[in-house]
Amino acid sequence: MSDSNRSRRLQQTPLWDFACAFYALDDVTPACLTLQDQAGVDVCELLFHAWLYRHGLMATPAALAHERRSRLRWQREITQPLRALRQTLKGQAQRSASIKALRDTIKHAELAAEKENLDAWQAFALAPQSDISTLEEIDKESRNASVWLQYQLFSSDLAADAPVFDKPCIEVENAWAVIGTRLDPVKSAR
Repeated sequence: MSDSNRSRRLQQTPLWDFACAFYALDDVTPACLTLQDQAGVDVCELLFHAWLYRHGLMATPAALAHERRSRLRWQREITQPLRALRQTLKGQAQRSASIKALRDTIKHAELAAEKENLDAWQAFALAPQSDISTLEEIDKESRNASVWLQYQLFSSDLAADAPVFDKPCIEVENAWAVIGTRLDPVKSAR
């Protein structure tokens, strides 16, 4: 598939629109938060890969490694401090209207930071191909969304600092299952 066809396909559903719609699906929000809190998953990157998956595409490991460093830096320096402030104020916001207003402002700033991050992920996907190919077609034979997403996020070639679990965590396994079932195409009964 040519770069222009890929680009057109991806532009038909911008990443932000996809992310908002997907995140709003039944059980997806708590699943994403479980993966973020218990498995160290960057939800913005998860949504980026889910968006590509829906389009039958994946980011190539070489291109992804560079972009991931930039996106993780954004999350660490911008989004995570806003999230920490918002979470710190949660209890106080229940007792004070002015602190609740402050917390709401921080929540909006956190959401804006996540939108900026998703916009950067989309720009990465839509950038003209250079010496290093950015996107490629997904192998149609291996399309189990849950397994595929975990590989994209935790492959040792891509994420040397990925969390390591000594034993399976049922909440994390269930969260991956929810995300996978929401992404996998519905199989029609025969």
